[in-house]
Amino acid sequence: MNPNNLQLVRKLAHSFPGTEEGTAYGTPAFRVRGKILCRIQDDEETLVLKMDFEMRDFLLQADLETYYITDHYQGYPYILVRLSLVKAEELRQHMEQAWRHLALKRVVAEYDRERLR
Repeated sequence: MNPNNLQLVRKLAHSFPGTEEGTAYGTPAFRVRGKILCRIQDDEETLVLKMDFEMRDFLLQADLETYYITDHYQGYPYILVRLSLVKAEELRQHMEQAWRHLALKRVVAEYDRERLR
């Protein structure tokens, strides 16, 4: 595994309150309230990222080199991200959106208040 990939994902995931690190399917994973936010796939170069279907469809049309899905994920709200191609800030934004959908509303509100200070 490219250690920079895991370090970037880890740094971004832990920047959101309540994110916990563990494993899923034998690979590094990050959860919010017990639900998977993202995980490194077996190839160690792809991130499985929680995402609503509307944004997923947009990204699949806009950038098929960076974002893709397999038949397995067709019916699930996840997208596959090639970590070697995605820009760090873009990945952070997508991870934040996923986190916002999983975190408690009060935690999100507190996070927003802290960022405004």
